[in-house]
Amino acid sequence: VGMGNLVGVVAAISIGGAGAVFWMWFTAILGSSTAFAEATLAQIYKEKDPLYGGYRGGPAYYIHHFFMKKGSTRKRSITAVLFAVSGLICWCGISQVIGNSVSSAFENAFHIPPIYTTAVLVVIAAIIVLRKNATVKVLDIVVPIMAGFYFLLTLIIIVKNIGLLPDVFGRIFSEAFGLRQAAAGGFGAVLMNGAKRGLFSNEAGSGSAPCAAAAADISHPAKEGLLQAFGVFIDTIVICSCSAMIMLLTPETLTQGLEGMDLLQQAMDYHMGGFGVIFIAVVLWLFSFSTFIGILFYARSNVAYLFGDNWLSQTLYKILALIMLFIGGLAAYTFVWDLGDVGIGLMTIFNMMALIPLSRQALASLNEYEQSL
Repeated sequence: VGMGNLVGVVAAISIGGAGAVFWMWFTAILGSSTAFAEATLAQIYKEKDPLYGGYRGGPAYYIHHFFMKKGSTRKRSITAVLFAVSGLICWCGISQVIGNSVSSAFENAFHIPPIYTTAVLVVIAAIIVLRKNATVKVLDIVVPIMAGFYFLLTLIIIVKNIGLLPDVFGRIFSEAFGLRQAAAGGFGAVLMNGAKRGLFSNEAGSGSAPCAAAAADISHPAKEGLLQAFGVFIDTIVICSCSAMIMLLTPETLTQGLEGMDLLQQAMDYHMGGFGVIFIAVVLWLFSFSTFIGILFYARSNVAYLFGDNWLSQTLYKILALIMLFIGGLAAYTFVWDLGDVGIGLMTIFNMMALIPLSRQALASLNEYEQSL
């Protein structure tokens, strides 16, 4: 659970409308199978991490195995290098989205100019990420608490407005396939933004999540794959749907023309008053650190694949991500998504080039696991 559960849904609805939610669901259902395969393969091809301890891996490593011919003296596969570079580009882009979302939310809630919010955000993030081994400790403490509070609040809003749910679901399905959207040339935007933001949230198929899955110390590779597949369902079908309901249960007259955090916080103001606006700002603040730490965790194995085992390259990428975090806090809303969209699109392409042919190995691992039960 991270900023994608809020920011990704907000972006999808801002551009694609209610129909984008359906395509987020569709992407999640398809993505569960890819999430299983890539997490299982990440476990199969993981290796010891001499810098941080434990294990590391991900698409760059199983792509390397697939494309490198036996007996080859080359240290790196071109396709694996392209994936790793695409990942680093994507995560820099996501850093921008994080900075922009937090600065916008604090400006709406407390009328604090973005420059001040962004500066404090970057300083605190730098203190956290530049300390060795702080990553997992912070995630373990912060994520369960903030996810629980946020999920509880969304359930309260849904229960209070339960009578409106049939109309909301009708709107989701009608706008997903509606003649009005097709006639206006908007059907492509609805589908594209639902799929893109669903991918941003659950990451299935893009190759981000396997970078973390490889680090798990688990008894069987297929077990990690099944956990990742279930995680996609919880992430998008449950958590992201709750986020969508906050906005879709708000009268359209109040949110028309709004986008980004303006849209979400206007909806929260309608449901919970001023408390809701402040609550979203605080939750985004906490989500920002866990998500930023998470993308740097993803980046570890890819930086190591590209540049070898040295602290200098790891630290330089952290500094680059911090710079992008600062730039995003001051940039326009639509601009900050561009870099991340390009990166995640390229990641998905390069990942699928190896994932599809290697999926048989993942299925074989599943059969082996089932027989051992």
